[in-house]
Amino acid sequence: MRAFNAELSKLFSLPGIWLAFLIGAFAPAVIASLDSIVEKEDIIVGVSTRLSEVGYIGLGLGVQGMIILGVLAVSSEYLTESSESGGGNQITTSLTVVSSRFHFLLAKASAVTVISILLSIVAILTTVLATNLILGEYAPAFEASRLIGAVCYWVFTALLAFGITVLTKNGIIPLAVLMINSSVVTVSYLLTKVTELAFYLPDMAGLDMFMFRSDSFHTPFTGGFIMFAWVAVLFIVAAIVFHRRDVAS
Repeated sequence: MRAFNAELSKLFSLPGIWLAFLIGAFAPAVIASLDSIVEKEDIIVGVSTRLSEVGYIGLGLGVQGMIILGVLAVSSEYLTESSESGGGNQITTSLTVVSSRFHFLLAKASAVTVISILLSIVAILTTVLATNLILGEYAPAFEASRLIGAVCYWVFTALLAFGITVLTKNGIIPLAVLMINSSVVTVSYLLTKVTELAFYLPDMAGLDMFMFRSDSFHTPFTGGFIMFAWVAVLFIVAAIVFHRRDVAS
């Protein structure tokens, strides 16, 4: 428990983490607002076809804050400390305090999970509020099961970013790849046009937990299970690599 509290404290002390919170809390609402404006115009002219997706699109595209959170949680450990602190890495100090590498990694992943859950709830509240304010009586009913799926998607996304950063020891690669892939036109989506195997990629499968589209490939449960399996396998691999790695190198 002390390791978990320490990891929470370290996360909140990072300057960049507030950018993750800001993006996570408001980016989905901004995207949902823009989508709601367009959808309201379509409703007025009688060509609305995406009303059931409004709001959820913002939650699907607004996960950049989770990516930043997962990346920073790990990459901050490998930043060089000041000369007054010996010029080493934070990871050396962290592992001195927490002797078990597995417990250290588990505590850090748990901190990321808790913050992800809380931030996803805030994002849902701002998104629902923005959608209802703009669409008014036309606003879709947000289903509890779909919102739970969105929370899971956010948490799993943060943990995927976390695991990849553990493997790379560098935040630039996972941050760039995951941020690009969570944009409007994702690489994963383009791959689905080439092969159906792309529907088993974590982000595409995870979206089926709450984005009930006509072209959904998985049921919500199956999509969630696939994304969870990716997270579990990645965490196991990351834990093995982290256990065997010379952290000073």
